[in-house]
Amino acid sequence: MELTSETQKQLDLAAETKNLKKIEASLFLAARFLSLQEIVMLTDLNPLLIRELIDKLQDKYSQENSAMLIVKRDDSWKMDVKQEYTNLINKLATGSAEFTKAEQETLAVIAYKQPVKQSIIIKIRGNKAYDHVKHFVDLGLLKSKKQGHTQELELSPDFYDYFHLVKKQLEKKEQ
Repeated sequence: MELTSETQKQLDLAAETKNLKKIEASLFLAARFLSLQEIVMLTDLNPLLIRELIDKLQDKYSQENSAMLIVKRDDSWKMDVKQEYTNLINKLATGSAEFTKAEQETLAVIAYKQPVKQSIIIKIRGNKAYDHVKHFVDLGLLKSKKQGHTQELELSPDFYDYFHLVKKQLEKKEQ
């Protein structure tokens, strides 16, 4: 088979399509922001190529009649659902087993009382809350910092992104 300029274009297009699908699959399955370094590790692609292909994916989703979009924050990206579909997703998420009812209740107490000492959360929710807090910190939904013999807990920016919330919606009004 002779390599013509037309054949080369077809090979380049096939390679680009394959690489786009790698990035798209990575972002879809991660369900969180992925840094450039994480995408490089997952796809084995060049960082410059990744940036170029993510731009193409962003254009693709903005032009298509799709419920999806690619969100950029700093040097990280995630695949998300367009704002008009977040109510549907929230309905699905509350019925899922992603977080147990007990975990959801612990997170709700932390969100309401933040910033709050972990010791107070344990008094309110019981010893199982230690596991809940660890799980949420591992997921990046909570920030934890040492305060004496306990931890001070508060919601992280990822919490607001994860649940499609604007920070002001959860802030307590001081009156």
